[in-house]
Amino acid sequence: MFKISVMYPNTPGARFDHAYYRDKHMPLVKARLGAACESYTVDKGLAGGAPGQPATYVAMCHLFCPTLEGFQAGMAAHGKEIMGDIPNYTDLAPVIQISEVVVG
Repeated sequence: MFKISVMYPNTPGARFDHAYYRDKHMPLVKARLGAACESYTVDKGLAGGAPGQPATYVAMCHLFCPTLEGFQAGMAAHGKEIMGDIPNYTDLAPVIQISEVVVG
């Protein structure tokens, strides 16, 4: 299993529409990737590790994909549409990490 994490740095003054991200963008991603994305989660950053510290990321999602090749094929086919939707909910550039899930 592979996890693709898409994280949006918590930058002062940046715009992020959590409702749009949760209700429109992520269902779009799932619909376009189909079986290449088994499931996903959406996180809203609340705080950092120390009291009073801001969250490192304002939001993130984690896509769980059975194969890396399936995810890459889905993005090759639909990445332009998926990435083109980003300005509808944020002016931040996402940070992306691909991981292999070793304990689930």
